[in-house]
Amino acid sequence: MQHTNLHYLKVKKKYLEFLKSQEVLSEPFRDKLGQLNNFYLPLSEFIFKNYSKNKKTIIIGLTGGQGSGKSTISNILKILLKEAYNLNTVIFSIDDFYKTYKERKKMSEKVSPLFLTRGVPGTHDTNLLFSCLKKLKKSNFSKILIPKFDKSIDDRLPKKKWQKVKKKQDIVIFEGWCVGVTPQKEKDLIVPLNELEKDKDKKRIWRTKVNTELKKKYKDIFKLIDTTIFLKVPSFKHVFKWRLLQEKKLSVTSKGKKIMNKTQIKNFIMFYERLTKHMLKNFGKSADSIIKIDEKHKLKSIRFN
Repeated sequence: MQHTNLHYLKVKKKYLEFLKSQEVLSEPFRDKLGQLNNFYLPLSEFIFKNYSKNKKTIIIGLTGGQGSGKSTISNILKILLKEAYNLNTVIFSIDDFYKTYKERKKMSEKVSPLFLTRGVPGTHDTNLLFSCLKKLKKSNFSKILIPKFDKSIDDRLPKKKWQKVKKKQDIVIFEGWCVGVTPQKEKDLIVPLNELEKDKDKKRIWRTKVNTELKKKYKDIFKLIDTTIFLKVPSFKHVFKWRLLQEKKLSVTSKGKKIMNKTQIKNFIMFYERLTKHMLKNFGKSADSIIKIDEKHKLKSIRFN
């Protein structure tokens, strides 16, 4: 970052203000300035360099297991890109594009009851997502609406509550637990990974459909991504631990509507297990930037490919 001391102080101030506002229920962002200097500034510089190549809107696919810190990191990057490089950034999650409860209910009756639970590929409105990303990349930009999904009511919010993007953005941070995931080999689908697959997907209908979805529309969506950032968690067992923390935060902000308990979370993350493990094994090879997260939920190392 070509910063003067004064410039750096301004960036640091905004960053620390943001972290202070985020500190709910022991959010593990401790070595604040170390993280700013060793991770967030190099990462924002990396994004800036990518943007500088042709000064067109770039889409960053930011991915990582549940509870890995995608939302917090996205917001920090937005602040730094603005303060250090004067770039405008819009953030949204693949989760905002979940199909409505009604649509998933229909899918659960038609394909497999497991599709009632949001999460896996197949439960997103891929046409809407593809169209939004295409519009954000267009040089002749016209304002767009990005949907919002409320997990506490398990449904999409009405249009008047959607995110409005009124002017062309330099950077789009498109985050989500399965952003950029590739399909598995057919032979990898045979053996069930957990109780959910063993008891409720005996004929492999659900996991086969998820895999087929990845080969089709999701592949087209992920092709629109210019740069990928992978937050690599230590192992899948940490996803459960950190997802529990997320739910506690949700209970603070959503006034107790439809919040999951420990057992429900354990069951819920079984839906995510297959693809999370697949990404942990393979995604590091293709991601443009990999941030390893340690067992204490701290950023451990960063690598640019």
